[in-house]
Amino acid sequence: MSPNGATRLFALIMVCTAFASVCPAGPPDIMSADNTVFIAKKLMTKCYNQGCPLPKMTLLRNIFNSSNLSEVGRTADQSNNFLSTFLYILNMVTGATNKNSQSPTLMDAAEARMWNCSNLPAVIRMMKNSSVNMDPSCCYMNAFVAPLSWATLTAQSENYFDSNDYNTLLWAAKPVLQDIPSARAMLPSRVGAHNMVNMMNMLQEVYTSMTEQQRAEVFNWAKDQILQNNFSCTMRPSAGPKSTTVKPCKPTLEWLDSETVTMMGPFLSSLKTDDVDSFPKETLCRYYLSGQFKSNMTAMMNPSLGRKFLQRIQECSSVPELINKLGPLACYYDVTNLTSDASKKLLPQLDACDGPTVFKLKKRLVDSLMSGSSSAQELRDLGRSVTLLSPKQLSEISSKNLKDVLQNVGNSVKWSRSQMRILVEKQLGEKKCGALSGQQLMELQSVAVGLPSCAVRNVKPQDILSNTETLKTISEHMREGQLKAMLQGLGDKVNISELVQKLAGPLLRSVSLKNLQKANITSLDQVENKTWSLSQAAYLAKKLHGLRKLQYRRLNSVLQGITCKMIDEVNGSYALDMAESMAENPQWLSKVQARCAAQKLFQTLENKTTDYFKNITAQELESIPTTLLLHLPPSKVADLPDSVCQVFLDKMGTANLTSLPLQAPSRLALAERALLCLPNGTNVSGLTSSDVSRLGPLLCELRPSMLLLMAPEVMKFSLQAVASCEHIPQPHRADLIKLVNQVFGSPSNWSAETMETLGPLVLLDDNVPSTLPNNPWMKDVLVFLKPQLTQVSDALKKKIFNLTTTTTTSSAARYRRAVNSGMSSSGTEPTEAVIEELGVDNVFWTPADLDLMSNRTFLAAVDILGSVPGYSSDQLKVLYRKAVEVFGPVSNMTESDIAQLGCVTQSFSNSELEKLPLSLDSLSGINVCGWKDSQLASVWKGVAKYNNLTAPLLGSTEMVQLSRFICGLNSSEISQLSVGAFSDAVGSMDGLQCPVKALQQLKNVAVSAFGLPCNWTEAEVSDLDSIIAGLNGSEIASLSPAVFPFISKSCIPQIPPENFAVISVAQLEALGPDNAIIVTSEQQAKLTAEQLSVLGKAAVGGQEDQRETQSAKSGSAAPSLEGISTFMKPVLFLFIGFFLL
Repeated sequence: MSPNGATRLFALIMVCTAFASVCPAGPPDIMSADNTVFIAKKLMTKCYNQGCPLPKMTLLRNIFNSSNLSEVGRTADQSNNFLSTFLYILNMVTGATNKNSQSPTLMDAAEARMWNCSNLPAVIRMMKNSSVNMDPSCCYMNAFVAPLSWATLTAQSENYFDSNDYNTLLWAAKPVLQDIPSARAMLPSRVGAHNMVNMMNMLQEVYTSMTEQQRAEVFNWAKDQILQNNFSCTMRPSAGPKSTTVKPCKPTLEWLDSETVTMMGPFLSSLKTDDVDSFPKETLCRYYLSGQFKSNMTAMMNPSLGRKFLQRIQECSSVPELINKLGPLACYYDVTNLTSDASKKLLPQLDACDGPTVFKLKKRLVDSLMSGSSSAQELRDLGRSVTLLSPKQLSEISSKNLKDVLQNVGNSVKWSRSQMRILVEKQLGEKKCGALSGQQLMELQSVAVGLPSCAVRNVKPQDILSNTETLKTISEHMREGQLKAMLQGLGDKVNISELVQKLAGPLLRSVSLKNLQKANITSLDQVENKTWSLSQAAYLAKKLHGLRKLQYRRLNSVLQGITCKMIDEVNGSYALDMAESMAENPQWLSKVQARCAAQKLFQTLENKTTDYFKNITAQELESIPTTLLLHLPPSKVADLPDSVCQVFLDKMGTANLTSLPLQAPSRLALAERALLCLPNGTNVSGLTSSDVSRLGPLLCELRPSMLLLMAPEVMKFSLQAVASCEHIPQPHRADLIKLVNQVFGSPSNWSAETMETLGPLVLLDDNVPSTLPNNPWMKDVLVFLKPQLTQVSDALKKKIFNLTTTTTTSSAARYRRAVNSGMSSSGTEPTEAVIEELGVDNVFWTPADLDLMSNRTFLAAVDILGSVPGYSSDQLKVLYRKAVEVFGPVSNMTESDIAQLGCVTQSFSNSELEKLPLSLDSLSGINVCGWKDSQLASVWKGVAKYNNLTAPLLGSTEMVQLSRFICGLNSSEISQLSVGAFSDAVGSMDGLQCPVKALQQLKNVAVSAFGLPCNWTEAEVSDLDSIIAGLNGSEIASLSPAVFPFISKSCIPQIPPENFAVISVAQLEALGPDNAIIVTSEQQAKLTAEQLSVLGKAAVGGQEDQRETQSAKSGSAAPSLEGISTFMKPVLFLFIGFFLL
């Protein structure tokens, strides 16, 4: 054994001995004992970073050396031990002791002194009761005793403490539960009834700090404690060595009495459907009617739980009279014939709800409330649901009352095109392009997006620039064309430097690079508290770098523009500070930047110490930002010593893996190392649910074969946890779904509750939705799950569509008409209510079903039908006929008609498109429709004719409004575009989906504006977006590799394969993982073997799976965790037997 190992073993024995001497119930969990100093240091560091003043020595002596401590029988040097240990850790925090070079012997000695805890409650009482506790310097002392208090509570029999000491320790432990995620999984094994109330009160205080999974674990733990305390039974399944001798409870046991309900508080939101039956009727009614239900159940309920609760609560006779206490149950309270007063109480509770049933209920309530007059008060009572009023209803409301409505709902609602048209007309009258005052703009709030661009162009600067926050809020919903028009208007009256300093939000991000260059930005003070676009950030980062004014901690959104070259140039002594600064703003970091920052930090650390990561200490690992630690190469992850496991698990348990490429080998390497760090990591079958919880998001990266080795109940728990993963590796999905079927049975036989839990996992298989039964609850559950899915398949959308439309039947006459027309139909007539409910999923109607729609329904729902992209040619033929039947011939349609029809205008012929009354403002509504390339020219001709435009007359605002329709200009017209206007507009023309020929023509304009491609900067490449796809082979090859991470994802698939083939190895390496994974198969087919290899490396973030490389070299596979687990079981038993001889 090494000297270090001997020292640590001796110290550990001393820790346990010291602990046992004062806390006779037995030694604590080794991980807790080992890490107490580290957790105390972490909490004290938080105090230090918050600017808390250091405690004065007189205060410390008063707390730690008080003569009052003699009452609890302390030894002569116990108080000195506490004080010296506190000062030792405080010195580590402040830098008086080198943070990363503490002696292991001193650390172990500190741990031993801290665990000598017989006088701990007395010390805490001194801190708590002292008048100086309000002193901010007490933060350090609270941090010092918190980990000791929680570890003592979780490790000892509560019989060792009297009630006063127990409550004292609970009070002191709170900071650990707030800031140390792993501590929340270390709950006491037993808490008696006399202490349970205070324990739950403390856990309720840290409820908001917990994840949903942690809340569920606390609920399950508390439930088991209550069952054992009150009924001497348990509902927990038996699980191997930790199985209990407590008898099982009867399934029908009513364990939720009034005292228990109050004690559980918000943790009751983790109730399962079966638990609802555990309420005696009187208890449940009292709980609901008292208002506790509404205050505690703040989270959105699963449909199965919500409906079960509602079923039970409706047994309480007073529910209709106290409807305002429903809370989240309102989402499932579908009733008719409510009184006006009850309707007013129910409606605002529905704001937090979503789903088809809620939409119908809201609509019904609004119609009921508006059946009489529409006074200002009645409109205010509608709240956000005022958006459910029809355009006709809005047109009948006075301008004064509408103004009050807009002020009441603010900027948080969304109106349809027809509604906005009515609201704008009512507020502005006929003078739509007249001078708009700042006051009028502020009053319009959510309707500002419906204003014509000519109106916002004329807003007076003095009216709006003094109210930056309101302007920022309004601009959040404005169209790109409106933003550019407003900027033009303001820029004509205000110096650009002054303007940039006063702007914020989307309006600031619409400032072009050309104007940003004129803003004379020379210091961080001018940029640090603003949110910039990617291209703006790239320009500013480069400029500040050139001025040697880059201070990473102050860059905020400018971090987006930092290049790998800039990161590489950071002096090694500042590498950690740079890394910490970047990691503090992970929302601005790309995967490429995170990788480069990590590589710079790792290289710096390894230059200082040989085999740095093999010998890294817990404190050193803690200092590495988690966002960057994720990028540690697999071989170095495997080398991490066991001594850092506690820190490593804490970091991984809360890690955000989004900065790590989806295919990065580090994902699996981190998961396997975290597994080995668990107490039973080498014996997967011995893992507990608490162990698995500590893996956090890394559980999602484990192979299904690993889950198979777990104990049955732990495997079930793990599969349920995996179902909530944001990402599951593609190679794992089929086996995971197969495993779910083996453990839980076929999804077609699941209950609603099982589908809610495991649905996100099995719905990864596109074949599953069609096999699901049409149970009454299925639609609610699938709609509930849909927002939780990272990708929603067409198969799932179609299933929801089918479930929605099967309840509606058409008349026999209409059905016969569809049959006679020769089209296949389901016999379902689209109604206005169903169309409103479906939204964009109206794309799944068959042409024959659409043909069944009445003209009245088409007119009432045209706004929704017109907002649906992706119609097939057959669907468009039917919708064309409906449009002509309702609005008359295309030649007679008005601008208002065309605006309502939206994407239905795709059905018009090219000659009809050329004659449409299309305003520039209306183009944003049809830009996303599935236009054919051949139609773009016709739309442009129609716009040009109606608005009296020619190519040379197009300004930057008009170019932005045209967006993809600018690709309809012919080559001669594109060559006539104003270069100045183009350079001002191009940054706001996002993701042009154009024919390659048009992109090539626009590229020529870009060359005139920005110079030769070989000189284009990162900012310019970002601004040009898809126009980069118009470069020829030699021009692409001339681009600097440094700009490739700034090429947009939408551009990559548009690059012709023959041009993509000339991209060099260096350029491919710089492409970045997000761009590399969307290279098309046609593009890949043109690449050489070397290029494909480099592209593959770029896709995984530049990492190589070094374990596989090593295995290949040695000619044998590296042993897997499964193999280690199987092999180690008999070895461990042999070792233990030998040790006990």
